[in-house]
Amino acid sequence: MMSQDPWLQNYDATCRLAQEIAENIHERNRQQRTGGNPAKINMTLRASLQKLKQNIAQLKEGLLRSSSSRRIMQSETDRRQNLIDNLLTREKQLNATFKGDITEPEPSRSTLMSGGAAAGTPNPWLIEESEETKGLSFGEIKQQQQRIIEVQDAGLDALAAVISRQKIMGQEIGNELEEQNEIIDDLAHLVDKTDSRIRNETRRVKLVETKSASCGMLVVIVLLLIAIVVIAVWPV
Repeated sequence: MMSQDPWLQNYDATCRLAQEIAENIHERNRQQRTGGNPAKINMTLRASLQKLKQNIAQLKEGLLRSSSSRRIMQSETDRRQNLIDNLLTREKQLNATFKGDITEPEPSRSTLMSGGAAAGTPNPWLIEESEETKGLSFGEIKQQQQRIIEVQDAGLDALAAVISRQKIMGQEIGNELEEQNEIIDDLAHLVDKTDSRIRNETRRVKLVETKSASCGMLVVIVLLLIAIVVIAVWPV
């Protein structure tokens, strides 16, 4: 069996304390009307009202810790904040009634527990809940929150798996880019070597052309000299 949330246990105890204070105030007022001595019950009421204030402060601190650590969903945080706001309103009403600033008709115990339906006055403890949690016990609400958290955890796991696959794909693409860069570097090196060879061969071709032109001129000069000599020695 799932244990009840400590915050909800404290809230339930605080509600019971407030209900007890309301009953004691009505009893105090009854004693005052009948000429009794309410001194003792007034002392009890002061201590109970102080305890109620402390309990509400503890509920506020507990809700702040739970919401900060994300142990509960935002919807549950809002619901609990509404419960605390209603407790604060009820505390102010009880303090005002205790001091005599406002008066309330004396209800029966059945009227207090049923929300004042017989007198037509709504009970502030009957909080209007959302459709999702209406009719559920504290344990069932906690189970519902647990299921929602499990669904969100499953979604986070799926998202983590997608991110992991994307990371692997990114690493593979990075490796391919490195290989392509290496191939490009090799091609650039080969292009540089080829360009150097072309320049060397071009210089050799020009050198050969120059030598060929010089040799051609020498051949022509030699032929001219031979022709001159032949003509000179040839008998007329």
